[in-house]
Amino acid sequence: MEGLAKDGELPVSQNPEVDFVRVRIAGDSGDGVQMTGTQLAESAARFGNDIATFPDFPSDIRAPSGTVYGVSAYSLNIGHTEVATFGDESDALVALNPAALKKYLSGLKQGGTLVIDGGSFTDRAITKAGFDSDPRENGMLEGMRLIDVDITDLTEKAVKEAGLSAKDAKRCKNMWTLGLILWLFERDIEDISRWIERKFSKKPEIMQANLLALKAGHLYGENAELAPDVTRFHIPPAPVAAGDYRSINGNEAMAYGLYTGATLAGVDAFYGSYPITPASPLLHTFVKLKELGALSFQAEDEIAAVCAALGASYAGHLGITGSSGPGVALKTEALGLAIMTELPLVVVNVQRGGPSTGLPTKTEQSDLYQAVLGRNGDAPMPVIAPAHPGECFDIGVEACRLAVTHMTPVMVLSDGYIANSSQPWKLPDFNDPKYAPFPVTHPTDPVGFLPYGHDPETMARPWAIPGTPELMHRIGGLEREVGTGNISYEGENHHKMTEIRAGKLEAIRRAIPLQHVESGSETGRVAIVGWGSSWGPIRVATRRAIAQGKSVSHIHLRHISPMPSNLKELLSGFDKIIVPEMNYGQLAMLLRAQTGLEIDGRSCVKGRPFYVREISAMIDEALED
Repeated sequence: MEGLAKDGELPVSQNPEVDFVRVRIAGDSGDGVQMTGTQLAESAARFGNDIATFPDFPSDIRAPSGTVYGVSAYSLNIGHTEVATFGDESDALVALNPAALKKYLSGLKQGGTLVIDGGSFTDRAITKAGFDSDPRENGMLEGMRLIDVDITDLTEKAVKEAGLSAKDAKRCKNMWTLGLILWLFERDIEDISRWIERKFSKKPEIMQANLLALKAGHLYGENAELAPDVTRFHIPPAPVAAGDYRSINGNEAMAYGLYTGATLAGVDAFYGSYPITPASPLLHTFVKLKELGALSFQAEDEIAAVCAALGASYAGHLGITGSSGPGVALKTEALGLAIMTELPLVVVNVQRGGPSTGLPTKTEQSDLYQAVLGRNGDAPMPVIAPAHPGECFDIGVEACRLAVTHMTPVMVLSDGYIANSSQPWKLPDFNDPKYAPFPVTHPTDPVGFLPYGHDPETMARPWAIPGTPELMHRIGGLEREVGTGNISYEGENHHKMTEIRAGKLEAIRRAIPLQHVESGSETGRVAIVGWGSSWGPIRVATRRAIAQGKSVSHIHLRHISPMPSNLKELLSGFDKIIVPEMNYGQLAMLLRAQTGLEIDGRSCVKGRPFYVREISAMIDEALED
């Protein structure tokens, strides 16, 4: 398959050995691994490759140095065909200490390239990592294309003229490593050099040391007599559609999308949050948007954060708050208040492994029940989910549109994989009709004003701003009277208001797009149904299967509550329906309840996304039956 596939898609790879390379960099949490990986990804994106990344952080703030628990890693898939996942197996592994090798060696394919910092392989470090003996000497690395080099020592020698302390000199080894990796990928160091000059412009000695380390690592690759089986990777640019691109991660894209959505609605965006992994970067990004009019507030706790956001909405702004599962649990009562008051509010849940504190830095999709069902009373709330980092922008806009159009809180389910991983993102064209403004109207005329009267099409109530003359009205958590909004304890009124709140979801169901098939035919033997970050591995596995002539289709939900009105009819056209998700079958159960169809739920709750090979095995198993 050459060039662009239909509808502007990149071609699907049938020859991974040629079309893309998967590299993982791992070391102690103080080794600068995330910076190294991020800059390698930026370099690949600027070159024109398609990329997908997967940062993997230790859960402890500062785990013991040299232990497997303290290993930080960054995986990057670089391709000239479509890259939708970080890859199942690594083609190259860079291990900066024995613990990194211990943790990730099993994920390196047989015959892969292995770069290790030999200077870190002391007897004590080897034992601390859990090895019985030196893996370089006991045959464990047999068959690997090994580059065993004392990176620490060579870095110290390379940066000596910068005059840094021994401690600071060692901290430059990530740049030495990056220089060697760039050489392995046949890339120059110019872009990274310019980045170093910008980043450390106010610290000339640090800038000089990092530039020296980067250059030394690249020169080592050029001049060292490496083993004959060590080959370089040649990955040409991907044939992407014309346009302006940048590399973006999911948290950045979500923040930009939410700001844009509020702007399209003609109101100010107010982001109130309390720091929590992996949602904190949303706040960091909103702070950077201050000059564009975005308002941000770091609260003392999760309850204060959501209440401040709801208060901002009451005042005429668009209140937004973000957290992950434990924080959303604390916000639950306030979410019920938002539903009762019928005010617009966007809640972003960047999911992580649970329950309780769970796996703070590992990804999961296990907050679906919490989002759809997790409030007291009949408290319906629309729930939507992005499929990949670049889509977070449009999902952010969509969340704002739903919130202000229907006067309701909206839950957005991102996750740690989407939030932290990066991909090339084509900058939006705001002449596109999908970015048409949807300005809100705040009532000013007291004649006929009913605070809890509802538009029959959208089921929205009027959004009157406090202080508007003659539009004073009651608001709060007690049940409201239909139309007037006065407090009411009457059973018939409560029943009617419950129907109205449920009616918001039905109004949204009428307004959202019909469900489409992502890849494959609209009928067939097997449908793989996903949501959220399962998109990448499902997409790759199904597109490969389709190219091999197999009857399989990929259906991916963005609107989870309410679900699209044609979903049951669409799913009924397949003999088997498989739902892979990073939880213990939550979407599968919701689909069974809402469609009455037989659904085969498949789980992966291992703190990582599905591998492509796992989805492929599901497809083959289903087709064999």
